[in-house]
Amino acid sequence: MDRVDAEELLHESIQNANLRKHCYAAEDVLRGLARHFGQNEELWAMTGLVHDIDYELTAQTPERHGATAADWLTQRGYDPALVRAVQSHNPATGVYPTTLLEKALYCADPVTGFIVAAALVKPTKKLADVDVPFLMRKFGEKSFARGAGRDQMRLCGEIGLDLTEFLDIALVSMQSDAERLGL
Repeated sequence: MDRVDAEELLHESIQNANLRKHCYAAEDVLRGLARHFGQNEELWAMTGLVHDIDYELTAQTPERHGATAADWLTQRGYDPALVRAVQSHNPATGVYPTTLLEKALYCADPVTGFIVAAALVKPTKKLADVDVPFLMRKFGEKSFARGAGRDQMRLCGEIGLDLTEFLDIALVSMQSDAERLGL
């Protein structure tokens, strides 16, 4: 499948504009990580784009989040590596991240919300005004962006990146798409 199909699937499945933006941000971050690791950028970016396509449907059954998406993606002929990464980004499915792509998605998922929160506390509310030192300070504040799983983001070490490198790749990736993200 191609990116056009993936974006159509996203728009069919997700009505909430902010959730769509989260998926676009995940697409950006996964593309940046793929570039860093010399991996297939299109595969990784599409993984980020579709990783939450079942989120609204599974809101009342969070243990199905990821598994339902994996079923849809399999039926549509998506790459098995993408399908497994989507399923493994929610440990409640019983499928845990083991490959580089799976681990990258797992730690990238919460970083998008964390970076958005950092932008929103800036007077301009723009990604351009966020830098890695600011993110590192905010990372240490437990009350800041509580929903952004710090432990999950710290797993960037399992893909060979320290937290500073990981935040830098994620931030630069999202800054390059600031207009679409509305920041």
